[in-house]
This record gives sequence, structure tokens and C-alpha cells, in this order.
Amino acid sequence: MSLLSAKEIMEIIPHRQPFMLLDTIEELTPGIRAVAKKCVSYNEPYFQGHFPGEPVMPGVLIIEALAQAGAVAILSVEENKGKTAYFAAISSARFKRKVVPGDVLMLETEIIKQKGSIGVGKATATVDGVIAVQAELTFAIS
Repeated sequence: MSLLSAKEIMEIIPHRQPFMLLDTIEELTPGIRAVAKKCVSYNEPYFQGHFPGEPVMPGVLIIEALAQAGAVAILSVEENKGKTAYFAAISSARFKRKVVPGDVLMLETEIIKQKGSIGVGKATATVDGVIAVQAELTFAIS
């Protein structure tokens, strides 16, 4: 059973459809780590053009989904409630596997550094235990 539903996620982060890329939060340690799930469906709006006849989830959207998972972790801390986490940098992004309709994308972001309103998360997206994307994400809370 999921820890947080989509409705509960929307109480933490400001993202809404069609740009909210998390279905559920499966694990959460506020301020430290979040594991989210995204069930990738043929109905995703980006598949109309990426790519016709061979739908592939854009890598930048997988990065965004990882950032949203990290935002749930960092914005779950009492002093950050009601704030927004913005991208400050993306480092060491590696795309290892295509993500296609029917895949269940597991998104794990662990906050590895934070100083004041700036932090860094180590992010990994997997499908069936196989790494699809890895990156280091820097965020600014405002």
C-alpha cells in the first residue's frame, strides 16, 4: 500500500496535471529521502510527438519526476511546508534505459547535502530494478 496518494502529494508540492509526474509516494523520510512511483501510460500527452510509432518518455521528464520526488522529501519538513523547491543545477545525468508505456518507474531521491536553502539530491530512476536514469540534482527552496 502506498504511503501518499496523488492528492496527498499535491498538498506538499505545487505541481498539477499534466505536469505532476508522480502517482504515489511509496517511502518517505522527511528531509532525507523519498521513493515515488509513476505508472507510464500510453495516454501521456508527450507520447503524441515523442516519438510517433515508438513512444519514449523524454529523459528531461524523468529528471523532473526525480526532482518532484526530492521536493516531496525536502518540503515534508515542517519549516519548508508551503514553500517551493526550484532547480538550481543538474549534474552527472546518465540515461541508461528507455522508459516506455507500460513501465512502472520507481523514482528515488536522497538529499545528500543541504546548507540553508540550497541542497543536493542523489536521484535514481529504475524500471524492474534496472537503472534508467541517474543524476545529481541541486535545488533552492523559496
